[in-house]
Amino acid sequence: MVQLSRICCRKYGKFIDNLRLYVRGGSGGMGLPRLGGQGGDGGDVWVVATKDMTLKKVKDKYPHKRFVAGTGENSSVKALKGARGEDCSIPAPVGITVTTDNGRLIGNLDAVGDCVKVAKGGKGGSYHSLFNPSKARPCQIRLDLKLVADMGLVGFPNAGKSSLLTALSNAKPEIASYAFTTLQPEIGKLMYKDHKQISVADLPGLIEGAHLNKGMGHRFLKHVERTKQLLFVVDVSGFQLASKTPFRSAFEAVQLLTKELELYKKELVSKPALLVVNKMDLPDAAEKLEELKVQLQNPEGFCSILDDDMIPDEYINFQHIIPVSALTGFGIEQLKSCIRQSLVEEAEAENEFGHEEKLQELRQHFDKLSRTSAAVAKNVVI
Repeated sequence: MVQLSRICCRKYGKFIDNLRLYVRGGSGGMGLPRLGGQGGDGGDVWVVATKDMTLKKVKDKYPHKRFVAGTGENSSVKALKGARGEDCSIPAPVGITVTTDNGRLIGNLDAVGDCVKVAKGGKGGSYHSLFNPSKARPCQIRLDLKLVADMGLVGFPNAGKSSLLTALSNAKPEIASYAFTTLQPEIGKLMYKDHKQISVADLPGLIEGAHLNKGMGHRFLKHVERTKQLLFVVDVSGFQLASKTPFRSAFEAVQLLTKELELYKKELVSKPALLVVNKMDLPDAAEKLEELKVQLQNPEGFCSILDDDMIPDEYINFQHIIPVSALTGFGIEQLKSCIRQSLVEEAEAENEFGHEEKLQELRQHFDKLSRTSAAVAKNVVI
């Protein structure tokens, strides 16, 4: 039983972001041959996005992880049409992707109230089936959580993401001077004076080869998919994961992070992105920041230090480059302002694009009406 539990869900401490469930629709009810009665259909099984729900709560409330809908009622002399079986609802958090065991997508739950049918009930017995009902087929499904946030922090271990999230918001992730401090995703809320709130997700640190599922691997990368924008965080002085791994400058870290995202899912690098250069309280930080800015203006000219397979196909053009010190608080207010500005600009661009699409549809509609009117006028006999 313990082994099955390990297979059925993945954990970061008490955090669960993947759950495997057994689901089966209800069987249909028997028909009544002598009166031509029809049995009720079996109920369906649905997954429903529910407020304040987590996969851990689902697992704790339903430890057997089995969900079966109600059986349709048999046809009888009193009720020739049997009642339909009761549906079964599985509560789930927002941000869930529902798939079959072999990875086929069933649906996404992006907002409270969204629902997806995961098991269909069997048909009730009728004349066409010789009054015999059909049974629903059982199956296994997976609920895979991909965090929904405005901003997702992207950075190698020890870049200072957890410290930055603490400085920015009300989140209190564990902070220490060793790699992989963040073992579970954390979401913080940025609060502004006009009561505007922006969510920022701190996710387990990447390492080189994360796209191949090394380190936290896909456990991290899948959460990036549903963030609106990316917030790259690099140490201004560079980064070295371990004594046997190569030292990477801040510029190299940016390009390697870009490559990891690109190899996992190319669309990720098309998201709007900001670059936070952290630890500006360290010696020579100002000179290293200026060097980084020069390198980012002409990345092709400085990527010769990387192996060919580590160079991204496309370089990210950051909306803003913000130097900060999560330790001293330097640059934090400017960063909060840039985050908000970037999200507003994206929303305005989306609205403008949607407006243009509607105008184009109207133009096409009126052009079609004009052509129709002209054709009618041409065929009118006076």
